[in-house]
Amino acid sequence: MKVVDLNDIVGTDQEVDNGNWVSRRLLLKKDGMGYSVHDTIIRAGTETHIWYQNHLEAVYCIEGEGEVETLADNKVHPIKADMLYSLDQHDEHLLRAKTDMRMVCVFNPPISGREVHDENGVYPVDVD
Repeated sequence: MKVVDLNDIVGTDQEVDNGNWVSRRLLLKKDGMGYSVHDTIIRAGTETHIWYQNHLEAVYCIEGEGEVETLADNKVHPIKADMLYSLDQHDEHLLRAKTDMRMVCVFNPPISGREVHDENGVYPVDVD
């Protein structure tokens, strides 16, 4: 069994700050679960272009308010606490935060831990 305390992740190499967001990576590929889990803060007033071509992601908002715009159809989906959205079609999207948002994110396949979005909003397949 593995027990992870968020306080033990903050300030380590498992905390990745990209400017618009900071992702605290709780479970990674090396943990052997088949998925990764992140506690992520999306900073108020930001817009982030994301397109997970190599991953599926589910996102559960536990604090804050914002929206997701899917670029294939230009639909805007309001997001607030207690809502989940899943990018089940590798959806290219814009994530906008009206307030600071705290999200719990699950990735399949799991990420290794140091990934950041490339110029197209993509995480690489693996950076081990």
